Amino acid sequence: MSMIVGSIVEAWSELRVHRTRVLLSLIGVGVAVAALTVVVAGGAIATQVQTEQSERWSGRPATYQLNAYNMTTGQNPTAAQLAPVVEEASERYGIHYVSRSTGDSIQVQFADGVYGVSVTVVDQPYAAIHRLRLMEGEWFTDRDATRLAPAIIVSSDLWNHIGAPDLRTHPTLEAVTAERNVVLVVTGVYESSPGAQGGDMSAFMLTAPFDAARVSTVPADQRYSQVEFWLPLETSDELSARISTEISAALGEGWQADMWRSDYLAYSDQDPLLVLKLAVGGVAVLVLLLGALGLVNIALVTVRYRIREIGIRRSFGATAGRVFFSVMMESVVATAVAGGVGVLIAVAAIKNPWVTAWLDDYLQDVPAFPVEAAVVGLVAATAVGALAGLLPALVAVRVKVIDALRL
Repeated sequence: MSMIVGSIVEAWSELRVHRTRVLLSLIGVGVAVAALTVVVAGGAIATQVQTEQSERWSGRPATYQLNAYNMTTGQNPTAAQLAPVVEEASERYGIHYVSRSTGDSIQVQFADGVYGVSVTVVDQPYAAIHRLRLMEGEWFTDRDATRLAPAIIVSSDLWNHIGAPDLRTHPTLEAVTAERNVVLVVTGVYESSPGAQGGDMSAFMLTAPFDAARVSTVPADQRYSQVEFWLPLETSDELSARISTEISAALGEGWQADMWRSDYLAYSDQDPLLVLKLAVGGVAVLVLLLGALGLVNIALVTVRYRIREIGIRRSFGATAGRVFFSVMMESVVATAVAGGVGVLIAVAAIKNPWVTAWLDDYLQDVPAFPVEAAVVGLVAATAVGALAGLLPALVAVRVKVIDALRL
């Protein structure tokens, strides 16, 4: 232990003596470690972005969809048949994230005429299951179920079509029906589909207020509700089997209820983000290798300039092992310090206010700076120092004292 500590102290002293040369040689290492740390941290953030996008489309793991049908007629149960049995099963198993989802449409009176608006009729947990984010306003709350004027959350294209009013003024839409017009209060705005090119006239409404308002343009016998359950990942298979069996029995003889998993993790036995992770890992390794090559070249040149010094040390009794370990530790200590500086630079780059604000636009759960990225950066810097110092240390050991003193 004393030999190791002594070698580290000696290496640090040598670094201070040759600080100008060392500083120049470590700039590349510090930049390489900073780049490596940024790549690893950026990979973690990119993985989170892709995960959230997948969850918005298909639901969080583990999301299951319910398919119920009559085995004799092939018909699906009506909403009135399905709602009570789904509610009972959810309460029995303590499942809080269950949502019906029905595609429908309404006719809305705008200043320039009547437009058809496609409406996704859902329950309150839908936003949590699908990580739905709003640009303005808030998602449905419990009080929205009892509003006299039903709440509606609209797409940004629809919102812009009515002049993008401030939601604090409680803007309204007027749904047109054969019997009467119904006032709907806009409480939120979500981003339109990128491919809509300004024509995404869509909205969300809660199931109970939508049914009570009687604004649907789809006949009741043609409306089909898709039911989604967000189940605990660890017990999802067993729990989904129990729920489907219970719903089948509750619907009665001749009915069958099946549940199938629909989230992105159900598409493959392998990690769907494996390709992204491998690509990030490949870039990180490449950055590290480039930094290591530059350091090896500089270290070899440095040792050649110090041949006379090494010969003098050997003549005063320094063993080959001590010289080897000393030269290698110089590289290790220097790269460890450079690695620490590089990690600090990477943290400052990733966590600066501009990057954080930009990530807030894309992520619902912005991850903290990944600890593994900092660890990878420091370990990589130390490993590079050891590898880069190995060859110069071997060269130093092979120096003959007589030849060195003649130089």
